[in-house]
Amino acid sequence: MQSVNPYTESIVEEYDEHDEEDVEAALSRAAETFEEWRATSLTERRGLLTDAADVLREREEKYAELMTEEMGKPITEARSEVQKCAWVCDYYAEHAAEHLQEKTVQGPEDAETYVRYDPLGPILAVMPWNFPLWQVFRFAAPHLTSGNVGLLKHASNVPGCAKAIEEVFRDAGYPEGVFQSLLVGSDLVEEIIEDDRVRAVTLTGSGPAGRSVAEQAGKNLKKSVLELGGSDPHIVLDDAPIAEAAETGARARTINSGQSCIAAKRFIVHDAVYDEFVDRFVSEMEALQMGDPKDEDTDVGPQAREDLMEELHEQVEDSVEMGAEVRLGGEPEDGEGYFYPPTVLTDVPRDSPAGCEELFGPVASVFRVESEAEAVELANDSQYGLGGSVWTTNLERGKGVAARVESGAVFVNELTKSDPRLPFGGVKDSGYGRELGVEGIHEFVNRKTVFVQHGVGDE
Repeated sequence: MQSVNPYTESIVEEYDEHDEEDVEAALSRAAETFEEWRATSLTERRGLLTDAADVLREREEKYAELMTEEMGKPITEARSEVQKCAWVCDYYAEHAAEHLQEKTVQGPEDAETYVRYDPLGPILAVMPWNFPLWQVFRFAAPHLTSGNVGLLKHASNVPGCAKAIEEVFRDAGYPEGVFQSLLVGSDLVEEIIEDDRVRAVTLTGSGPAGRSVAEQAGKNLKKSVLELGGSDPHIVLDDAPIAEAAETGARARTINSGQSCIAAKRFIVHDAVYDEFVDRFVSEMEALQMGDPKDEDTDVGPQAREDLMEELHEQVEDSVEMGAEVRLGGEPEDGEGYFYPPTVLTDVPRDSPAGCEELFGPVASVFRVESEAEAVELANDSQYGLGGSVWTTNLERGKGVAARVESGAVFVNELTKSDPRLPFGGVKDSGYGRELGVEGIHEFVNRKTVFVQHGVGDE
């Protein structure tokens, strides 16, 4: 298994893949460890999570550079990602006891009734390359702390990050087997899900991968959580603060070099402010600096793989053939590295790739609408429903629009982002289930009802 630097196109490192014998050993270790780990006090688990946060902070630069080398993330964003991983560890170390506390439910007067939260067992996490640390830690922090054990099948282009995450938990003092990275291809995922020792599965990734995992989990009657793609609307109403909407919109479209499920992708702009917004937005996108991801001043790095860059360009070309106008960018950069420039498309046909597919790179699709109602209709005219944002100077109006947008999250006058304190996930083809917050930690526990009848056999 190789990791290839998308900036230099050179091999970073090669790793030996795990074979079926290695996977069997890992599954056995996970099942054995779970019986001990579930009996470990919550206080001890929380303390270990605090230690994991300390390891992350101590090694921030090391892990940030690793991400930048393996998938091209700009170094300033990579550092922020490590910091966010430490934050999610801090959050659950502080709040897990509250979130997992037995909940008393009013029942008969002569009985004690409550709900307790018990761990399920080994959980398989199938994770993507675009946020190679964060998307694993937002799974691991709550679910290891609730008493489960984790098995990570990471994306094949970030094996170094997979090993680094395993290293964090080991060096924080977690028992061997609580968290294991499996360096395997996708061909072994079905077999792992089918194994009786695996009790649940979570995936962050593409729609096809999500459907495959959901099918296998459903066939084996196992709980699953899916966070899939998105084509988030960035709605600019006629009373929007245009300068802020354009500036934040450019950042929202190009975070992680545009490779984010919750990036703003469809810019839906009221006719009354359309021209002003487009001019400002194009200027903001044009001002972004593209280059060496290890350079502190770089805003947009390379795409993570050459095939992904080529697929993105095909979507742009097909959209232009169908009538979209290129206002900025639109062609891969010549030379070394998998660079695709910040790109703005206007007059985008709704049935073009830029109108109805997810463009996983720094390409913005801009639409003109005549009314608020049309803006909401277009925002919802998508197979996806992950996030979205609304821009207006009238906050009550913004909340009203947010209520009508069909997605797992809507932000008013801010870009869509995840936060350990808030539930995160989507609807429609963007998946199901929630991560983060109290809702997230409850996804992989047995919410067990306990009914204790009083007066029977009492002396």
